[in-house]
Amino acid sequence: MGQNLDSAKISIVIPALNEVENIQDAIATTQPSANIEVIVVDGGSKDDTVKIAQSLGATVISAPPGRAVQMNTGAIAANGEILVFLHADTRLPTGFDHLIRTTLQQPGTVAGAFNLQINASGLGMRLVEKGVNWRSHFWQMPYGDQAIFLTKEIFHKIGYFPELPIMEDFELIRRLKRIGKITIIDVPVVTSARRWLKKGIWQTTLINQIVIIAYLLGVSPQRIRSWYRREKFRKI
Repeated sequence: MGQNLDSAKISIVIPALNEVENIQDAIATTQPSANIEVIVVDGGSKDDTVKIAQSLGATVISAPPGRAVQMNTGAIAANGEILVFLHADTRLPTGFDHLIRTTLQQPGTVAGAFNLQINASGLGMRLVEKGVNWRSHFWQMPYGDQAIFLTKEIFHKIGYFPELPIMEDFELIRRLKRIGKITIIDVPVVTSARRWLKKGIWQTTLINQIVIIAYLLGVSPQRIRSWYRREKFRKI
């Protein structure tokens, strides 16, 4: 927060589980860039995710499945002063390394993320993007698919990702907001449309809002996760 990070090493942590269709492109967007390392934390993939990641020069480590556990494991192994948490189906923009270092040197900023662009056509997707980006800027509430970044020092200070089965990114941002500003970079990352296409744009958006409300009302993350597993939202 305010320190000189012009030459700081960036560690990009990618949690993965059977991401053979995405991992190559995710790693490719980290290059070319200056003074970075890529850590893929595999949760037990049965496909060629690990093989592809290793062939591209990424460090691959194993962890129990679960995004929070995997990201924390990667952060502990990271050598960089800056941590970037990148979903395997999300692509970083050109020049992300400079953007991140510059953003984290802004006075009062403790973390940041990028605007969101969804890799699919259609008015519905554009409206979702606008809603996500408005929320991120107005409420300082980016989610994990926006490539959250912060210094390792701050990550240690707030106690890592809470090891919840769901809402780990939401809770991390809530903790960060208590100590400083979350700055959103206007340049977007590009994320896969798969979760919106699987259940439908508006159903997915509605489910997301119900989950947030349930969490804020005190419903346990374990119970919310069980709703997904039992497809409780199928008919919403």
